Parts: sequence; structure tokens; C-alpha cells
Amino acid sequence: MRALLLIVRRSLRKHALSTTVTVVSAALASGLVMAVFAVAAQSRAAFAGGPVGFDAVLGARGSATQLVLNTVFHLETSPGNIPWTLYKEVSEDNTVELAIPYAVGDNYRGLRIVGTTSEIFTRFEYIKGQKFKFVGHGEPFDETLRQAVVGSEAARISGLKRGDTFQPSHGVSEFSAVQHDERYVVSGVLEATNSPSDRVIWIPIEGIFRMGGHILRGTGEDFEAEAGATIPDEHKEVSAVMLKFKSQIHGLRMENRINRQGKVATLAWPIANVVAQLFERLGWVNRILELVAYLVVVVAGGGLLSSIYNTMNERRREFAILRALGARRRTVFSAIVLEATTISALGSLLGYLVYAAIMVVAASIIRERTGVVLDTLEWHSALVQTPVAMLVVGAIAGILPARKAYATDVASTLSGNL
Repeated sequence: MRALLLIVRRSLRKHALSTTVTVVSAALASGLVMAVFAVAAQSRAAFAGGPVGFDAVLGARGSATQLVLNTVFHLETSPGNIPWTLYKEVSEDNTVELAIPYAVGDNYRGLRIVGTTSEIFTRFEYIKGQKFKFVGHGEPFDETLRQAVVGSEAARISGLKRGDTFQPSHGVSEFSAVQHDERYVVSGVLEATNSPSDRVIWIPIEGIFRMGGHILRGTGEDFEAEAGATIPDEHKEVSAVMLKFKSQIHGLRMENRINRQGKVATLAWPIANVVAQLFERLGWVNRILELVAYLVVVVAGGGLLSSIYNTMNERRREFAILRALGARRRTVFSAIVLEATTISALGSLLGYLVYAAIMVVAASIIRERTGVVLDTLEWHSALVQTPVAMLVVGAIAGILPARKAYATDVASTLSGNL
């Protein structure tokens, strides 16, 4: 065994450049495969089972997926509005534990502004037993004033802090050219929850109703709020109502009543199932990424085979001398396979650095775009399976050049070089 290790070490040192290039390609292949599987698994778990806090979303008639993306993850656009009277109806339903209205359609520098009630801070639990907490002396907004509460990530991106003022813009894009005249003062900044809520700026829902240029159509007719005048409930409308039921059976009953018997609204319930269905529909994307990752492994294996095979002609005399000194054919064969496996092993070890780099970048992008946080240190079976597979690929890639070395004719090789 010591002789084999000596042969491998000398060969790797002698062909340092080609060895380094091959190790790097193996590392890229190994790191990419691990990252593809880890990011896919964590993304699914974070979106489908992350800290949502609500059981269902009630919104305009249409796509349940769009409703969830718009209200839970604060992506997409609103599918429409529902009357305030429908919100009051479900909030007074004895099967509903909590009903919080959302009104969307404005932004500040691309950050979603959500109009809601102060119950989002006083009663809502994004995880059981966990409510929103304020940084320092922050406090919930006063629903009668132009105040705002800023999520942790929104505060980081915008630079807003307690006491600062800002002007919302109409629409959900940061490139909106229509800026409202109203100015809001930040009453508090929330601590991080590692959820999409971190990217939100919360204001009183009354502020959405009264913001310049906003037209209410709760009755089907246009209505614009006047300063100082009370807005009749029949004119109000909301983008969605976030619901938490007293038990899951109540959710099933309301889903049947709203989706199957009604024609006015859509109930996205349960939220986790809606997200899971979305990932099922997008499963082909993951499969393509996995296929690309596998192809990279195959290319790395081919590169390893080519690297060793191309050195065989210059090493024929070396192997012939070893044979003449008493080395067995199987020793030479094993040395070549061990060399290929060693290169794969080195690449796999370096692959963990590649994996870590990809995970950090992916986690950063996903957090910035969605507010969802990935754990770069979370365990995944691919972290073991991929290096093992790379070792197998390396060993297989070494078989062909090993067979060539095995078949070296000692006499003709030495006599041809005299």
C-alpha cells in the first residue's frame, strides 16, 4: 500500500498543472450538485412550511396561488378587491379566531406597503407564541394617524428608522412615477422574523383608503374619501383578509362555502398546500437544474479520464521500469485507479467550499427578493451522497487508463527507448 501511495503522490506532483485543473473541475461539479439539491429542498421547506401564522387567505375570485403570493410572500400583484362587508362578515364568524384585512397597491422604493389594522402587532403570532417585536422604543402605528411600522429588512434596504418620514408611491414597482402627497412617519422598526414580513412597510388601512388618487368601489360605484369625512363601510374594500381558524375543520367548511357555493371570493386554504402545489407545477425547473448538475459531473469525469489518459504515453516507460523491478500488473492498475480516485476526493473536499459559496449567494438573493431565509449550514443528504458519487465516478474514469497501463509490454517498451 505504501508503494501505491508513493506512486500516486509522485504522479500528482509531476503533473501538478493538469491535476489542479482536474481537481477544480471536480470541485465545481461536486459543489454545484450539492447546492442544487440543498437550495431546492430548503426553498420548498421555507416557502411551504415557513413562519406564515395564518391558515387561509380570503380574496377576490381567481387564483389561490396568486392570492398567497401577493399576501403571504408579498410578491405578484393583487387579483382584485373584495367588499369591506365581507371582511366584517368573516371577522364576526364564531369559527374564525383572527381576521386581519390587507390593502395593497403602493410601495416605497420597491418595498411593499400594506394597509392593515393594529391587530397585526397585538394579536397576530407569526409562529405560535411569537408576536412581532419592536426594536428599541418602537411602537405600533396609531390607526388615526399617518404612521408606519417598518420590517427589519425593509429598514435595512430603505434606511428608514424611527422618526423618519417618507412618501409612498402608487403601484408595486419602485419605478412608479406617481408619488403620493401624503407623508408617513415611522413609529417603529420590527425585529427580524426571517419571513417575508421583514420586507413590508405597514400603515393603517384607513391611510390606504384616504390616500390621494385611491378610488373605492365597494358598492360598484367610484367613491373618493374626503378629508375629515367618515368613509361609509359599504364603500370600503380590501385586497384580502388573512384568516386563522379555531380548528382546521372550520377551514374546510368555509372553503366549501366560499369556493364551491359562492361566486364572489376565493379562499386559499390551507396556505401550505397552495404553496406545495405551486412547487409541484414548477418541479420541471428543479429537474432541469438537476440534469444540468449531473451533466457537469459527467463532464468532470470525462475531464479526469482525459487528464490521466493523455499522460499515459509519457508514463509507459515509468510503468515498464516498475514492472521490471518486480511490480505486479495489478499494482500498476491499482495505482492508476487510486490516482483518479484521489483527484476526485480532493475535488470533493474543495467542492464543499464551492457549495458554501453558492449557498451564501443563493441565500442572499432569495432573502433580498422574497424575505425568506435559507440556512446555509442546514444538513442535507446530498452533502454525503455527492462526494461518494464523485469518488465512484473518479474510480470508473481511472479504469480505462489503468487497463492501458496494465497491458504495457515491458520488453518492447524498454527496448524501444534504448
